[in-house]
Formats: sequence, C-alpha cells, structure tokens
Amino acid sequence: MKIIKVQDQTMGGKAGFAQFDAALKQGASTFGLATGSTPITIYEEIVASDLDFSEKTSINLDEYVGLSGDDVQSYAYFMHEHLFNAKPFAQSYVPNGLAKDADAEVKRYEEIIDANPIDLQLLGLGQNGHIGFNEPGTSFSEKTHKVALTQSTIDANARFFEDENDVPRYAYSMGIASIMKSKNILLVAYGEAKAAAVAAMIEGPVTEDMPASVLQNHDNVTVIVDEAAASKLSDQVEFSEI
Repeated sequence: MKIIKVQDQTMGGKAGFAQFDAALKQGASTFGLATGSTPITIYEEIVASDLDFSEKTSINLDEYVGLSGDDVQSYAYFMHEHLFNAKPFAQSYVPNGLAKDADAEVKRYEEIIDANPIDLQLLGLGQNGHIGFNEPGTSFSEKTHKVALTQSTIDANARFFEDENDVPRYAYSMGIASIMKSKNILLVAYGEAKAAAVAAMIEGPVTEDMPASVLQNHDNVTVIVDEAAASKLSDQVEFSEI
C-alpha cells in the first residue's frame, strides 16, 4: 500500500484529486465512485478543475433499496448534486433501488462491472472496517449483493429522514470480490474515529472480521489519511509523498 498522510480533509481532497488526474492521464476509462462525507472534498476539487469525464464511465459502489434515483436521500441524487451535474460522464451506473427482482438486479450490476473493468475505485472506510456496505463477516468472495443494514447504520441514517420508519433497511452493494477486481483502489479516511480501523486495515491480520484488511492482498492501493486517522499506526509505517 502507498499511504499518504495529509493535514486535514481539505488537503485530502487535493491529494485525492491528484489520483483522479493521474488516472485520466494514464488512460483510465472507468471510475468506481463512492458517496458520504469523505469523498466530498475530492469531488469539489474535480468540479473546480478542467478534468473532462464526458467520454468516461462511472460505476457507484451502492444504493439504498426502496429509494428512487431522484429521492434526495438516494446515492444517485448525491452523485448528481456533488459531481455529475457539473462533470457528467458518458455513462453513470448506480444500482436501481426500485428494482422489483433483487437477484436480477445484483446479477445485472455485476455484469456491468465485468463489462466495464474499473480503473480506479474510490472507497471510504467504516469505523468497523466496512467498505461499501460490506460489514464485518462478509465473505471476501462476495460479489454484488443485497445487504440487510445493521441497526447501527439504520440509527445513524435516521437523522436524514422525517420518519424513522422511512429509513431504508436494505441496500445493494458491490461485494468485496467486485471491489478487488478494480485495477487501482483509492481509500480515504479522516478523523480519530477511523484510526483503529485504519491501523487494523494496514497492519492487522487479513480477516473477514475487518473487511478492509483484504486490501493488503491488492497490488495497487493508495490510502489517504489525515493525522487523526493515522494516529494509531505504528512507527513501522512509511508514508509517501502526494
């Protein structure tokens, strides 16, 4: 792993932007994208730049089951607000939250990934080490699948909804095996709350109890962390320049 330590999330956005810029210059055609607060500064840097994705493809990690793409809480809506409206791609794929047949939807989405090999996959990191919606215990061989959200995730999401009963209970997510097919992976983590997961991911054993630890088995991983998220790494870890 190449590990880059930055001062804060603003500098992390610049470092992440540099990874996207380099991938484009190297001929990348398909980008795996993520939602949540972590990638926002990267997307802000991209929106403010002259990077052109109009002939490129994007594939998102996940989407809530039961939400339409124009629902303000959907990940499709998030991507349009933070990136696609300003930087459209030739084709952007997000799981269909309203699909009537879950088995058919996950099969369809995995076929999209196979037909459009991901050159650069952006990931965040959960406090328990999850990547995408792949919680601890998820098989490393899992492909795109329907996930029952944990109660802690449901509780955390409740603040975004007027009624707790409206909070999605399921999501579609790329599986760990789907993510590992990406040619290059960029994982970004900020804050002290992520420090234990960062340390376990980089220096701990490779175990399904810590999903992100599987990245130790990938040949091309870049990790961007701020000082707080890096605070539990040992002195043996070497940091790279941006």
